[in-house]
Amino acid sequence: MAASPLPAEGGDLKYATLDELKDRLDWELDADELRIAAGALEDASDLAATYGREWPEATAPRLVRTLVLKSAARYLRNPNGYTQSRAGDETLAWSDAHGRDAGSVYFTREEIRLLEELAGRKRGITSVAVSAWGTKPQRADTSGLVPVDYSPTSPFPLFGNEGPW
Repeated sequence: MAASPLPAEGGDLKYATLDELKDRLDWELDADELRIAAGALEDASDLAATYGREWPEATAPRLVRTLVLKSAARYLRNPNGYTQSRAGDETLAWSDAHGRDAGSVYFTREEIRLLEELAGRKRGITSVAVSAWGTKPQRADTSGLVPVDYSPTSPFPLFGNEGPW
């Protein structure tokens, strides 16, 4: 049974449904938790669109829905960002690796990288030719060879610009 996406108010994106989120939790949500869950889904969807791109709700990649659900469920399991809870002789600890993000809807570094890749954004270094306004960029030497003084018949392989060699 496929659940329809939550109704979008004011053009907000929702990449996952409340029913899909409830299926990932191991407890029944009360009325306040349902309200908080709906907000968490909206926040996670907004973050997914920010780190990735605004995919149409109906055609968003499945991994986007998975990451949105994972982020919202992580928030619902620890909405106050506690790092440790103690009741009697029982202690429960959470990782505070996300520091200031604990207690909020967030994506991990790996999840952000996945969203960027899904959106076609690749991190890295690139080279770009730059020229002044109104000038023509220099053509690159396609042969990739420069003359040397020790052997005029066999030039050195160097990818340089054309010049008075």
